[in-house]
Amino acid sequence: MAASRGAGGPAEEGDTECILEPLSLPERPLCVAPVESSPYVPCIFCEECYLLAEQNQLLKHMIIEHKLVIADVKLVADFKRYILYWKRRFAEQPITDFCSVIRTNSQAPLAEEQDNYFLLCDVLPEDRLLREQLQQKRLREILEQQQQERYDTSFHSMCMFCDQEFTGNRSVLLNHMAREHAFNIGLPDNIVNCNEFLSVLQEKLDKLQCLYCEKVFRDKNTLKDHMRKKQHRRINAKNKEYDKFYIINYLEFGKSWEEVQSEDDRELLDNLEEDWSDWEEHPVCAVCLFCEQQENTTEKLYLHMQKSHGFDFPKIKSDHGLNFYQQVKLVNFIRREIHHCRCYNCKEKFQSKGELITHMEETKHITFLPAKSTWDQPQYYFPTYENDSLLCTLSDSEDLITEDQSEDVPVVSEDVSSLKALKKSSVLNQLLYEENKSQEEF
Repeated sequence: MAASRGAGGPAEEGDTECILEPLSLPERPLCVAPVESSPYVPCIFCEECYLLAEQNQLLKHMIIEHKLVIADVKLVADFKRYILYWKRRFAEQPITDFCSVIRTNSQAPLAEEQDNYFLLCDVLPEDRLLREQLQQKRLREILEQQQQERYDTSFHSMCMFCDQEFTGNRSVLLNHMAREHAFNIGLPDNIVNCNEFLSVLQEKLDKLQCLYCEKVFRDKNTLKDHMRKKQHRRINAKNKEYDKFYIINYLEFGKSWEEVQSEDDRELLDNLEEDWSDWEEHPVCAVCLFCEQQENTTEKLYLHMQKSHGFDFPKIKSDHGLNFYQQVKLVNFIRREIHHCRCYNCKEKFQSKGELITHMEETKHITFLPAKSTWDQPQYYFPTYENDSLLCTLSDSEDLITEDQSEDVPVVSEDVSSLKALKKSSVLNQLLYEENKSQEEF
């Protein structure tokens, strides 16, 4: 009978179906080839996988099963990329090449009773560099997202308090809520992922939950009265859920907005004095851009540079219409070129600063600026010399006008009337362009 049935033919009635191998129910999926698009994060050592939201479970698994402790996980900007990187590196070299060994119960008489744990932290230069690179990558992604939202004119949402519909730019809705309902979540330029942010807030209101104290009420009218009387028409700054919606939380490696702000507040408190009657202004000694001459006022310094070197800074500022930030970049650019003994116009290099200044004065290269694209770059926001007092004396008269005009405006709206002009002149665009260009060259 067996011969009359093909190898793959159906079993005849009465035959017993055989199971030739053990079966198992499906468990947690294995990451055979983990990719960044997968919603799962693999264990560094084995094929166990966890959802990104189960980060703590993965950390617990690696501590219990593999004795690995990762320090300051909250400072890792991209947990998944961090884990994938070290999974690859641990496959290439022993764990002891990267981790400090912590021996527990070291006084135990028997070696079997001792455990060795491995600590992975940013004391290791490679780990520190990885964390910084992930932070910078996350910052670039957030800035690109924020830039896209800033100029987005397809925004569409309803007001959470009066159900009025708004289209166009997100600032229109944020201004409305601040002006009409005294509900201010911050400047539009400080917010990222605005749609998700508004959805989170709307979901809380739909659950009859106060946005500030986060208490839940029995009906909508009670909630509205509570938020109005208690002045709770604001979000709870202590709620970490909101941190991801503010640019400031991505700017400084390893610090939240609260830590950055507390540092600023401590500096203010340390310098605060109750009695200001005997306050005196200490003169600032600024150094010439081309020699070692120092003056205690900017007027004297500008006069020196004009008479001794033929460089008229106030005239250049006026002729080119330089705002405060452009002045900063120009000063840092000139400082850097002079430090390298290089003429900022013809790019010729010299053996000493004296030879350079002589050349620039004789050829009149010192009196005029090179093309704006040469020095008006984001890299020159950073001082060439950390103690450059000249930067502290720069001023822009337009700052006072801007402050006066915006005094009564609760939220600064974004002018999107000429998007092309804004995009071309955007400092953020320049920053992203330079970053992409440097990456391509690398």
